[in-house]
Amino acid sequence: MDNLTHSLVGGVLGQMGLKKKTGLAVPTLILAANLPDIDATCAIYGIESLSMRRGITHGPLALLILPLLLWALMLAFDRWQARRGKRPADRLPVHKGWLLALAYIGCLSHPALDWLNNYGIRLLEPFSPRWFYGDSIFIIDLWIWIALGLSIWLSLRRERARVAAWTRPAWVGFTAVCGYILFNGAITGTAEREIAAVLRGAGHADALVVASPPPLTFWKRDAFWRTADRYGSASFDLGAGGDVDISGHPTGMDDPRLATWVKADPAARAFLFWARMPVAEADGDAIRLRDQRFMHPLARDRFMVRVTAPDTATHPPE
Repeated sequence: MDNLTHSLVGGVLGQMGLKKKTGLAVPTLILAANLPDIDATCAIYGIESLSMRRGITHGPLALLILPLLLWALMLAFDRWQARRGKRPADRLPVHKGWLLALAYIGCLSHPALDWLNNYGIRLLEPFSPRWFYGDSIFIIDLWIWIALGLSIWLSLRRERARVAAWTRPAWVGFTAVCGYILFNGAITGTAEREIAAVLRGAGHADALVVASPPPLTFWKRDAFWRTADRYGSASFDLGAGGDVDISGHPTGMDDPRLATWVKADPAARAFLFWARMPVAEADGDAIRLRDQRFMHPLARDRFMVRVTAPDTATHPPE
């Protein structure tokens, strides 16, 4: 998910009452909720970063170590402020146990959210490179922003007014978002089952179907299907059902040039490691690799690799 969503989750957890457990609770929750995204620095490598993102920093070793590092930094910050006489007088004393617990809670919320969309996350890295997909929530969900942001604002307003039940709006917002996520998961499951049934009737019994939520219209799904040699699209509306293009198009992944060309191209290897539904398109003397999930005009050029014949002087044939 986007970093605003991660930050709002950290904020709502604090307003649910966790902020009263220790000093520095809210900044720890918000920083921890974003911490696995330190791998975003790999974007300097361009398309090759696709094989680096949402991997090692989102896996079990990092989720064990990163909260400890954040905890140590927050303790050091509190001591540094105290030595300089800059520590706010109204800040709660830091409780080491609770501060560590909040660092883990915030950090673990990150992969739980990232799993929800169709970009993918390697939850077991470095032990396994397998990608996991939730296909339930668009990577930037305005409805989650509104629910979490409104609940935090109402909770803070009640807290400032010294209302006893100031945590209630945060709990309501958190519960509503959890229900919204479950509802979207059910829509995705229904869409994939109905579209797969249509494809089986059309002779595509082995088709992989991925239903992806579009922005804003959470009751709809943009769906993609593929077999060993063909791919196509579909759509689903919770009220109107599905519409499937059963003819499809050749994936192009059987192009005999690909095996040699990809071997000599690090960007292409990274792209295919990440790609869930790769498609190869002829482009003159080159081949363009795309992923069905990101064929929308606004995204297709960001998720594309143009592969050409290798320079045999640099990459001699094997």
